[in-house]
Amino acid sequence: MIRFTSLGSGSEGNALLIEAGSAPGTRLLIDCGLPVRQAVARIEARGVDPMGLDAILVTHEHGDHIGGVMGLARRTGATVCLTRGTHAAVHVRSTDACNGVALRIIDSHTPFEIGCLEVQPFPVPHDAREPVQYVVVHGAIRLGVLTDLGMLTPHVERTLADCDGLILEFNHDPELLAASSYPESLKQRIAGRYGHLCNRDAAGLLGRLDLGRLQRIVAAHLSQTNNTPDHVFAAVKEVLDGVPDNFHLATQEEGFDWMVLEAAAD
Repeated sequence: MIRFTSLGSGSEGNALLIEAGSAPGTRLLIDCGLPVRQAVARIEARGVDPMGLDAILVTHEHGDHIGGVMGLARRTGATVCLTRGTHAAVHVRSTDACNGVALRIIDSHTPFEIGCLEVQPFPVPHDAREPVQYVVVHGAIRLGVLTDLGMLTPHVERTLADCDGLILEFNHDPELLAASSYPESLKQRIAGRYGHLCNRDAAGLLGRLDLGRLQRIVAAHLSQTNNTPDHVFAAVKEVLDGVPDNFHLATQEEGFDWMVLEAAAD
């Protein structure tokens, strides 16, 4: 069994807590763009002791994903796992950002283990130094996490093909973005090949995956300005002829509560 919960999802801060194994088990956080005090409070609100974190996996160096990582790692003793490119980008911004933090430099194509979990990083097209996303594996159970990318690639789709759970970016509706008050340069960045996934492309991916295996699907990283739940649902309905019962939304304020993935019966 894997269980997972979001502490917040969006441009103001992202953090995903994953837990597996017999007590005390293994606990990972993917990203922490929340202030440390807020992150600790939200972890505790999920019934978890923050001091039990084994590691924090970083996807890339943008503030809404890494802003609270180093502070939380210093507070809890968790190991921070990040690519060499992400580490270099952090170091350029602040040469002492990683002081007092246990670091593990990872390769964007090489799986590694933390406790009872196998972590499979994979590269994605995004405007960062060496961004990755992750599939987290416990036994036969696979949880895929895919946010912060401008376009889907064959490698990304192959990596996510056999997942039991999927957290998937539905960042923006193209028409809402085009009509927004954002500067034109920002619109082009978001909609570009190294920006963020729109509803149409995210829904299209679902149409190509094995929905029979997916126990949980979560739409994540919704723009509060350029998207709405109704736009997300409409895009999904257009591809799948309806919104599956196991389709959920992550919010900025609350993320989502614990969800569970079980091993398939033989």
